[in-house]
Amino acid sequence: MARSIRLEFEGAFYHVMARGNRRAAIFVDDQDRRFFLKCLAEACEKTGWVVHAWVLMGNHYHLFIQTPEANLVEGMKWLQNTVTRRFNVRHREWGRLFGDRYKAVVIEGDSPHYYETLWDYIHLNPCRAGMVNVTQGQSILDYPWSSLAGGYALMPHQRAKWLAAEQGLATMGVEDTAEGRKKMIERLDKRASEERERSGWVTLDAEVDKRGSHLRRGWYWGKQAFAEKIMKLGAKALGRKRQARGYVASPEMMAHGEKKAEELLAQGLRVAGLSREDLAGFRCTEPRKVLLAALLWKKTTVSQAWIADRLGMKNAANVSRVIHRLDRSVLEKKVSEELRQFLSEKMKENAH
Repeated sequence: MARSIRLEFEGAFYHVMARGNRRAAIFVDDQDRRFFLKCLAEACEKTGWVVHAWVLMGNHYHLFIQTPEANLVEGMKWLQNTVTRRFNVRHREWGRLFGDRYKAVVIEGDSPHYYETLWDYIHLNPCRAGMVNVTQGQSILDYPWSSLAGGYALMPHQRAKWLAAEQGLATMGVEDTAEGRKKMIERLDKRASEERERSGWVTLDAEVDKRGSHLRRGWYWGKQAFAEKIMKLGAKALGRKRQARGYVASPEMMAHGEKKAEELLAQGLRVAGLSREDLAGFRCTEPRKVLLAALLWKKTTVSQAWIADRLGMKNAANVSRVIHRLDRSVLEKKVSEELRQFLSEKMKENAH
């Protein structure tokens, strides 16, 4: 069966799900879960993603994300590859961590109904899996590995900056106060209790085309008008895929992460007073090269091999070495004030 296309557009909302290979555990312990959240934070910083809800289970995870830029595929590629690599290093494993392709359902996230439905669905996962039983005095808040306990229920200054808690609370109709957050939790606990036998069950809106719109099995989740918009985008995407190889490989069709990295590198070289031809004449440890390499690695999804090629650093191992040994306070004293200011401004963009 042919794979479905990935629909990407600015401001898109997605329900992203992924399971372990052969349904094996992707989180062996809490340290693995902390590693995943660290990777997610890095992915948000690289891509500008905003996370509206998340839950980490034993052999799968759910994310409710929004992509201000059209970069779901590039960001997911970086996220899952990085999580896999770090998991394998820690547990001395090898090979695939995740099973089939991650599933990404496009959501009509601007609609309060669809936003709230997905938000509830994700946070009720522990109830559905029998990890929390509200009929026996437990609360959904007792499960620590979701954006409820790990974000929404916390004080604002304790939350990750990449969590869209303000929008989520507003959509739920509660204020970001102790009383408001308490109401939010009580509402979820009430729903879990009332629908224990069907926690996470989704009621389809009357305007939904039931052939394609479903929170878990469909390709979009929204009303018919939303589906028509998505189908037009899909037709355009299919048209682009059928273009000649030369067109697909053109700068206009360059992967988002690489395009962003090229633009950032060009800006950095101008500020640093360097040309691409100059780069080959400097050692890998030259301060301007090291600082630009660190910027590209931090703020984009390109590989270290790509950075090595563009900055004349020979190979990915050299990039990895200088980044991990980076002492920014020392190196920044060796470059111009203009470059220091440029690096500072770019590092603050999408900072989480």
